[in-house]
Amino acid sequence: MADDFNPQELKDAIASIQTSQSEFQEGVKQKLEAKGSPDPLIEEKLHRIEADLAESRKLIDQAALAQKRQTNVIKDDKGNIVDLDEKAASWANGIARRAQRIAPESFGREQEDAYKAAFNTLVRKEGDGRLLGADELKALSVGSDPDGGYFVPDDMSGRIVRQVYETSPMRAYASIVMTSRDSITGMYDNDEAGAEWEGELTSATETSTPQVGQWNIPVHHLRAMPKSSQQMLDDADFNVESWLADKVASRFARKENAAFVSGNGVSKPRGFLDYPNGTDLTNSIERIKTGVNGGFAADPDGVKKLLEAMYKLKAQYRANMGWFMNSGTTSVLRQLQDNDGRFLWQDSVAAGQPATFLGYSVTAFEDMPDIATGSLSIALGDMRQAYQVVDRAGISTLRDPYTAKPNVLFYTRKRTGGDMINGEALKLIEFSA
Repeated sequence: MADDFNPQELKDAIASIQTSQSEFQEGVKQKLEAKGSPDPLIEEKLHRIEADLAESRKLIDQAALAQKRQTNVIKDDKGNIVDLDEKAASWANGIARRAQRIAPESFGREQEDAYKAAFNTLVRKEGDGRLLGADELKALSVGSDPDGGYFVPDDMSGRIVRQVYETSPMRAYASIVMTSRDSITGMYDNDEAGAEWEGELTSATETSTPQVGQWNIPVHHLRAMPKSSQQMLDDADFNVESWLADKVASRFARKENAAFVSGNGVSKPRGFLDYPNGTDLTNSIERIKTGVNGGFAADPDGVKKLLEAMYKLKAQYRANMGWFMNSGTTSVLRQLQDNDGRFLWQDSVAAGQPATFLGYSVTAFEDMPDIATGSLSIALGDMRQAYQVVDRAGISTLRDPYTAKPNVLFYTRKRTGGDMINGEALKLIEFSA
């Protein structure tokens, strides 16, 4: 959450960015004015400043993502605080409980404490339950997964979900839905109803009917398997729940980020970079070529291609548009100027606010490829309209003390999916002639 960040650190990062940005822009101008080979001293200066900018930018971007997480907390008509993510999870769990597929969402305080104590015993000791007492087995049985695992305690599951959310840029920008089923289905509306003018006495004729398609996004199995020594687990001062939540959340976030960007849809989400070039909103995403293999044309022609891509987006998508690229690509955009020599990149001057390019926010998607010949290194558009993330309620874990002795493995699993649902809302920059 944004409140967890040290205010002074954020203030110092912003001040550092303001100073470094001015130095960087001056260095770029000196580089452009130099005749012949670039001055090595100027190049070294630019690399040093870029490193400083990246470090400060990282902290501010983290605060911006956490701030987006806070926007999912609202007040209802009675003034009560409502977490929309928790509300969605509660709704999905309610449906699943009626189908008797997962444990009750809430047991009451006494039962919840008993379940947590039993789970703690399970992960510290033998996984077959032989060292659990009758009461512990009874408490834990309500969390039994059909595959033989156990649902993690509610608060631990919540920590995993929150940490994944706050470290996954896609989850801050895409549309997210919770489900208790194996997939979700929605409708493409890629056509309009026909209409025509008619005179006062003209007979009415049939007009065209809009064509509606259907999309389906399945959920896939995502697993993490951290390991710990049995000695560490036996240490009474070791918080096994916190350790497991941190390890699992970190692994889940890395795998999700990569799949949402470039996954091929085979046993994993399909990323938006996996779609071919085209303007069919259901099966493709339009690409705009830079005109130069592995780079931009000289200023201002390089900027013109980016403007072309922007205005190929319909107005309703530009209203919530953002730029998405990795940190290496941002260093290139920092140097682009317009006809009057003005830099088009602007770093933020407030905590929780992202940098902007051509007036629109820039978000670091580190799983986007570096600039190379034919690379799709920049995406732009309304990611919430373009991409749908689907989460299946429930996180389960299995304890394996045998495979990696003397270490203990924890096979923890969640189910999630993702796919592009509106290619019209995104454009991709292709670095090719």
